[in-house]
Amino acid sequence: MFEKEYDVIVVGGGHAGSEAAAAAANMGSSTLLITMNLQNIAQMSCNPAMGGIAKGQIVREIDALGGYSGIVSDKTAIQFKMLNKSKGPAMWSPRVQSDRMRFAETWRTMLEQTKNLDFYQEMVSGILVDNGRIIGVRTSLGLEVKGKTVVLTNGTFLNGLIHIGEKQFGGGRAGERAATGITKDLVDLGFDAGRMKTGTPPRVDGRSLDFSKMIIQPGDDDPEKFSYLDITKPLKEQRPCHMTYTSTRVHELLQEGFDRSPMFNGAIQSIGPRYCPSIEDKINRFADKDRHQIFVEPEGWDTVEYYVNGFSTSLPEDVQFKALREVAGFEQVKFFRPGYAIEYDYFPPTQLKHTLETKIVSGLYFAGQINGTTGYEEAASQGLMAGINAALQVQERDPFILKRNEAYIGVLVDDLITKGTEEPYRMFTSRAEYRTLLRQDNADFRLTPKSFEIGLATKERMRKMEDKKDRSKAFVQFFKDTSVTPEVINPILEARDSALVSQSDKMFKLFSRPNITMEDMRTIDEVAQYMAENNLDHEVLQQTEIQVKYAGYIEKEKNNADKLNRLEGIKIPDNFDYSRLKSLSYEAREKLTQIKPTTVSQASRISGVSPNDISVMLVYMGR
Repeated sequence: MFEKEYDVIVVGGGHAGSEAAAAAANMGSSTLLITMNLQNIAQMSCNPAMGGIAKGQIVREIDALGGYSGIVSDKTAIQFKMLNKSKGPAMWSPRVQSDRMRFAETWRTMLEQTKNLDFYQEMVSGILVDNGRIIGVRTSLGLEVKGKTVVLTNGTFLNGLIHIGEKQFGGGRAGERAATGITKDLVDLGFDAGRMKTGTPPRVDGRSLDFSKMIIQPGDDDPEKFSYLDITKPLKEQRPCHMTYTSTRVHELLQEGFDRSPMFNGAIQSIGPRYCPSIEDKINRFADKDRHQIFVEPEGWDTVEYYVNGFSTSLPEDVQFKALREVAGFEQVKFFRPGYAIEYDYFPPTQLKHTLETKIVSGLYFAGQINGTTGYEEAASQGLMAGINAALQVQERDPFILKRNEAYIGVLVDDLITKGTEEPYRMFTSRAEYRTLLRQDNADFRLTPKSFEIGLATKERMRKMEDKKDRSKAFVQFFKDTSVTPEVINPILEARDSALVSQSDKMFKLFSRPNITMEDMRTIDEVAQYMAENNLDHEVLQQTEIQVKYAGYIEKEKNNADKLNRLEGIKIPDNFDYSRLKSLSYEAREKLTQIKPTTVSQASRISGVSPNDISVMLVYMGR
């Protein structure tokens, strides 16, 4: 049935698998995407949204690299918000509410239009390994499909177990069966496995809600978009979300069901996401709070189904229903389906290389929740990187690795393989020590040239990035070269409560003041004329303003990153024998031997490895 050997086989059609398949195929590799249900490709299993704090930066990075998530998000968005606009641009994070059904449909359409990509619907029940190298996969029907590389993106399906109150049943998602067999094969090969938990809230009928009792949450007045390409456009119409709150009465009703909760009666033993806890976990951990926010999010343009964000739960359905009816606006609520928790297998990511290839089996890559992460965006970025590296390996080319000062994706991968994770990992801006460099607005400057070099980003994407970069650079230079008189600038300064000037000065210096904006500067005739003559768009204006106002911070962070890169440049030989370094602490020897860092910089980030241990290594290596 499968006569040829594929270059890349991708197992699982979620966000990670979809990006992996697209990347490998677009790089010219013959690719097969195997998933249990082709109707559910790139399904939004939990909230109908993409982006958010740090996650929005990741989506823009995926787009800058030539992935599909940003394009699909733009095409299926129903609302756009730029979060954290009151803070500096390093913290700005784009987020969209998505039309759940259109999102999956658009993903599938784009994948079907991708050359070199084949599809097959069946469960993969095992992997084929010969002499430490992957050679293919085995399906539940006993078919063997040969492949030079394999990317596993199994999501929550590996031995998935769904919990609703005291009821348990196997499943990878509501209405879908669990995947079995792969975990046993991997454990038999020597992999360490663990269990994690995640959950989802009830879905409800919007016709039964009273939105007049809630606080409306509209999108931005001037919405932007994710993709840097012109094939998508900002929204002209948007659907609002709403916000309401729980109460002490809601909490009391929920607590009445705690004795039947799998969270508290021992049925669930694995660890759930710290930053997205269930409602029962929230009222248990934060007993001093008498209310919690609930965001009521539409699932699409035309559907009446709503997602109850903030009410994730695995309590019995009758408890969920009774408590939710006490929430303002939910007095007559009708359920589409109750919330539930799901436990699934994962594999501690310290067993991977920076390419996301496993250390035990060559040619085998892991991406997404199999690595202990949570979130569509984290999964999609890993899938993209795994797909790229699988294709590069087949093509016998150098691997593609992003450093911590180059991308949030680089931070994510380095955190996973260097530090590991014992709870579902979620990206935050605080995890990135170089976040002033890793802004959402400059992801194309940072990453498109790298992607173009390996053959993923298109010439059109590269041309558009270079044009934006040239225009922004020229506009910054205009401000550096052009002076403004006190008569022109002082009315602006006075209106902004900024100190007046007594003589002409360069626009760059005055624009650098914290309370002076691009809107202020464009009221100056010379600036308005320059903008009109050069037809500058929003992206160029935003990029120019950031480059002017944050020039000092950016330069300082670049210098810090250069210091990091000097340690990154000191490679640790393969099979380095740490037992010979008697001055290392016992914990450092143990961790370094287990994780096998490839550079001294990576070694310095391993928990339990001290600065003194790094000094010992540098002395031993003659540095």
